[in-house]
Amino acid sequence: MAGFYVHIPFCRQACRYCDFYFTVSLKYMPDLVKAMIAEMEMRAGEYSGQLFETLYFGGGTPSLLTMDDLDRLLETVYRCYHFSEDVEFTFEVNPDDLTVQYIHDLKARGVNRLSIGIQSFRDQDLNLMRRSHSAETARKALSFALEAGITNMSADLMYGVPGMSTGDFVKNLEELIQFGIPHISAYHLTFEEGTVFDHWKKRGRISPPPEDESLQQYAALRKITKKKGYLHYEISNFAQEGFFSRHNLNYWKQIPYIGIGPSAHSYAGDIRRWNISSLSKYISSLQNMDGKYFDKEILTVVDLYNEYVLTSLRTMWGINTDEIGRRFGDNYVKYTMETANKFIRGGELKMNDSILCLSEKGIYLADYLVREFFMTE
Repeated sequence: MAGFYVHIPFCRQACRYCDFYFTVSLKYMPDLVKAMIAEMEMRAGEYSGQLFETLYFGGGTPSLLTMDDLDRLLETVYRCYHFSEDVEFTFEVNPDDLTVQYIHDLKARGVNRLSIGIQSFRDQDLNLMRRSHSAETARKALSFALEAGITNMSADLMYGVPGMSTGDFVKNLEELIQFGIPHISAYHLTFEEGTVFDHWKKRGRISPPPEDESLQQYAALRKITKKKGYLHYEISNFAQEGFFSRHNLNYWKQIPYIGIGPSAHSYAGDIRRWNISSLSKYISSLQNMDGKYFDKEILTVVDLYNEYVLTSLRTMWGINTDEIGRRFGDNYVKYTMETANKFIRGGELKMNDSILCLSEKGIYLADYLVREFFMTE
């Protein structure tokens, strides 16, 4: 099994916190679609024996695609690759792009899961982040999706937003839960290098909230979702039973995946590959068929071990030392346990048979703990 990702790098406008690769030059959409079709056709042979169980259109903003453009992409996807009958087909959307007709058009093309970028139900937060939708538009988008019969849905929220109190965040979370959304992704707003927020921070125009405020909001997030029956199955992801993101599980469980489009990544065994983060260079390379639109690396055993720790410890399934022994050998098991023992004694990790997981205490130190396990060549 494997996952299939299609990256649409267009946005209506730039959010002030975003450091993902994107462009607002929609005039290049036709050329990009042609280039992505060319990439899919060129790479089909790499995956001729592979069955894909997930299809994910992300971005950027895939909901800026016209149905004609989407049809052209999907025709190539299904012609060149093989998918399971119960494929999870996720489509990321912005609330301001959703209409009842658009949702029905997506369903008619096989989309059975939506991921909606809500972020907040407070207009002051949305204006600060420079989101293109309003709080009311977000509410209408969720209602449209539910009325159209989309039951498998994820929504994004942000916490740690300047000017947002814990009470404000709790209201956002409770309102989202009231809609019956079965999957919630919640992210702490970060001031990434090169973003508008980072620039404002350096000039003293904006400041991150106090750390204890962010911790309170995360604690409230975990407490409320647990009370409402959500499983905290990954650091930033909460879902009701049966509604985990199958596509994201591919990443966290080291299942192969292919990424199509500018800046998209692919992974297969010991090979990691990534496309260049330049729309013009990506399009030009595929027009010229010169193979200069991507780079790749062969992962060492140490790389693979570090990646296993990084992706596994963040989930509720944790690190499996039996799996480490099978994949990497007894020396890696010994190293893992030597690293883990002090954190087990300190209460940051817990061990059950061969499984190492974050404790209630450790979940707040996840990034630090993951780094402590990393090996060097």
